[in-house]
Amino acid sequence: MDLIRTIEEKQKKPDAENFKVGDMVKVYFKIIEGKAERIQIYEGLVLCIKNTGIRKTFTVRKTSYGVGVERVFPMNSPRVIKVEVTRPGKVRRAKLYYIRNKVGDGAKIKELLGGKVAAEVAAANAAADAAAAKEEAAIKAEAKAENAAAAAAPKAKAKAKK
Repeated sequence: MDLIRTIEEKQKKPDAENFKVGDMVKVYFKIIEGKAERIQIYEGLVLCIKNTGIRKTFTVRKTSYGVGVERVFPMNSPRVIKVEVTRPGKVRRAKLYYIRNKVGDGAKIKELLGGKVAAEVAAANAAADAAAAKEEAAIKAEAKAENAAAAAAPKAKAKAKK
């Protein structure tokens, strides 16, 4: 059992949870289509945060063309590049499922205001940006190494044939 916990701790993202329920967030999510990769931004309201540890997930709800759309993201997934808080919310609930039944302005959450809150949000977003940049640099270095190895392989075969 202790072995499982140590493996899970290695896979955890240290800066994953920089938001709360009720916040409006932008989730930068990596989409892989064949060999091409792109980052898709999913912006909406955090309805709930579930589970603990490596299995922690959060649900984001947005309204797209008049239809409510919810998506569940794993908190520690390598495909979630970063989560940026656009507007901190003021709520008194841990789960905001009642928002599903609200329409229009009734589905809005009050904004948490104040200089201290703005500073905390800015610091959290800066930390998320730094972590995303570090991860992106590691991915680029890995891709560069793969490309160099792929380019060297045909040359080695040509020399072996001679």
